[in-house]
Amino acid sequence: MTNTQRTEYRSLVGASTNPVRTCAIVLAAATGAAALVGPAPVWAAEDAEDARRLPNVVVTATRSARDAFDVPAAIDAVAIDSLGHDGLGVHLSEVLAQIPGVLARNRNSHAQDEQIAIRGFGARSTFGVRGVRLYTDGIPASMPDGSGQVSHFNLGSAARVEVLRGPFSALYGNSSGGVIQIFTADGEGPPQLRAGLAGGSNGIGRAGINLRGGGERIGYNVDLSHFRTDGWRAHSAAERHAFNSKVSWNVGGSATLTLIGNAVSVPEAQDPLGLTLAQFREDPRQVAAVAAQFNTRKSVAQAQAGAIWEQALGPHTSLRILAYSGNRAVEQYLAIPMAAQNSPLHSGGVIDLDSDYHGTDARWTWNRGAFELTLGANYENQQQKRLGYLNHVGDVLGVRGTRRRDEDNRAYNIDQYAQASWRFAANASLLAGVRHSTIRFRSHDRYITAANPDDSGSRRYSATTPVLGVLVDVSPSTGLYATWGKGFETPTFAELAYRSDAGSGLNFGLEPARSRNAELGAKLRVGEAVESALAVFRASTDDELAIATNAGGRTTFQNIGNARREGVEASLSARLGGRWNLQLAGTWLDATFRSPFLTCTGSPCTTPATPVAAGTRIPGVPRSQLRVALTHGGEYGWRTSVQVERMSAVPVNDIGSESAPAYAIAGIDVGYGFRLSSGTLRAFASIDNLFDRAHVGSVIVNEGNGRFHEPGIGRSVLVGAQWHWGGR
Repeated sequence: MTNTQRTEYRSLVGASTNPVRTCAIVLAAATGAAALVGPAPVWAAEDAEDARRLPNVVVTATRSARDAFDVPAAIDAVAIDSLGHDGLGVHLSEVLAQIPGVLARNRNSHAQDEQIAIRGFGARSTFGVRGVRLYTDGIPASMPDGSGQVSHFNLGSAARVEVLRGPFSALYGNSSGGVIQIFTADGEGPPQLRAGLAGGSNGIGRAGINLRGGGERIGYNVDLSHFRTDGWRAHSAAERHAFNSKVSWNVGGSATLTLIGNAVSVPEAQDPLGLTLAQFREDPRQVAAVAAQFNTRKSVAQAQAGAIWEQALGPHTSLRILAYSGNRAVEQYLAIPMAAQNSPLHSGGVIDLDSDYHGTDARWTWNRGAFELTLGANYENQQQKRLGYLNHVGDVLGVRGTRRRDEDNRAYNIDQYAQASWRFAANASLLAGVRHSTIRFRSHDRYITAANPDDSGSRRYSATTPVLGVLVDVSPSTGLYATWGKGFETPTFAELAYRSDAGSGLNFGLEPARSRNAELGAKLRVGEAVESALAVFRASTDDELAIATNAGGRTTFQNIGNARREGVEASLSARLGGRWNLQLAGTWLDATFRSPFLTCTGSPCTTPATPVAAGTRIPGVPRSQLRVALTHGGEYGWRTSVQVERMSAVPVNDIGSESAPAYAIAGIDVGYGFRLSSGTLRAFASIDNLFDRAHVGSVIVNEGNGRFHEPGIGRSVLVGAQWHWGGR
């Protein structure tokens, strides 16, 4: 149904005859919104229009541009504009907090990536991101083995972040519990120069500069930024240098070539490690003694480039080809005691990874009226040089010692996919797809001694994942949908790294986890100012991965049977009178092991002997989370925002014996936008954790020493300014 048809329908039925509209208004009133509706002051024309309407959200995560309202899936796009963003603009969690079903938490340790999970998938990851597929401008930030990271996601040049949840995520292949994509803004219009500065508590600071613009044939967007912090906790200082660019050429009118390049450097970010619950309650700013003894830290350097060719082959067909290549180098110093490294099979306490990766994705699309078909193929390759060293020389700790590991690891996939959409009635559409994935792991051991035999080996995984969804517009303001699909998740190289029998070689006996996913949802548009969505979902997984053993700084994994993740997520976004805006995102999630199994607790533990009962909650997953934000104002003049976030208790280990306490925190920010003759200037100040609540910001699931808890930052202040010259 078109927007015109929706408008005509609204004019016939009116607000009072639409029960769904009435329910949405009641929901807004229940949250206190009704008291805020009133006459708006006189502002510039564009600000007045923005105060009345929510922008239509266009998403591309289904591989064709669609209004999010017309997609039979839980999908959200968050617009990012550095002109209107009063915040640090460094962490992806700043954006993802607005989306239900997503757990995105800044660990406050830049030696570890942010903790990101979608509907409970990825929650067990102790470093990096796994279980969730990540993309920057179409280039995978997840490797073929399913591991990923977001350190090079650039918010200063981004246009939007899209998040796809539920069954249709499987169309992206291995480890697709959800999909997160960031898109750099197109360069267009007269040249624009944007600059921003921010600084505040704990020695935090960010400086960035962005140049963008374009004409009929070429567009460009180039961004440079520098971030640093002394850290709220001891031993948590870090800095990050980032670059991102996007240049597009219109080649002859029917084809477009887009070149993308980015780089990030994080030199020697200190790692404060986690705390026990007793340590957290005693002093959340302290660090584990071994962090200082071994000077635990991590350095990252990454650079990548890609090209996208888009060509119209006729009035109904098009071709899109993506190719990319990059390198990521990681050096990390761990707090593994010297005695644990005495075993000739131990790989040491210093990890040195050098990964080259490249790939391509090609797809052909045919669109004829109510029917659209896409056929595609995908190839991704990761070649990793993995070295291990002792973390000491003699009695000197925290330095690189003797080499203890040397192997070449490779993971690559060759996938094929097809998807089709069909509007088979005036108010109903179908979206279906299937993907076949083949992932191969190979390891070539180069560290062979009399006591450390050849660990070389290989393993092949494959899966076919179908998905199907139906959307029905029961009215121009209400859409109902149902979706079903299958998914799978292979072990990552980190999970394959060690065998639970303490033997040498990779743990190629692990099987992939396979899931069956179903979702029912409703999407509402009430007039032009309110949008709301509700989704009920269930994902059942066979051969779920869980901890097997913990000893000598090594964690091994096992397949344990069945797990289930089911819940409800809801969102509301409303533009109210008087330049007020309300946002609400809530999730209730029950994630449990459905099969009993034996596991290890504590360290060292080399034989699983502790029972985990069926029904025990999966660690790292809160049962409920809620975020509410109320904002007044626009781009110019005063703007004030208040945010409240509540998180329920989070279990931290497989046996469910301990949890990070529930918490609620609030924040506030105030900004003012100046309209200048040559552009705009915006200044802002914000206070996070306004009431200085002690809370656990993230957890390290199944940490062998019981140091599960990573404290969140106390009350902190940030001030900043953003300048914009030229352009509009």
